[in-house]
Amino acid sequence: MLEEFREQANTSTFFDEEEEPSAVAKQPPVKRKFLGMTPAQRFLIALMLLVMTCIMGTVFLVVAGKVIL
Repeated sequence: MLEEFREQANTSTFFDEEEEPSAVAKQPPVKRKFLGMTPAQRFLIALMLLVMTCIMGTVFLVVAGKVIL
């Protein structure tokens, strides 16, 4: 069994057929968008969500009577 592997390794042309880097076509980088939004738009949505959560929490505390204005 090991002899077959040695023969296969000696006759293998795997390393002889390496492609040159210039032969490989380079593709332009793909600009990925999460949910179709740019990073600035995602940041704005996250910031708005944070502000809304803070406001809703404050309103809830005032309504519950835990905080007095």
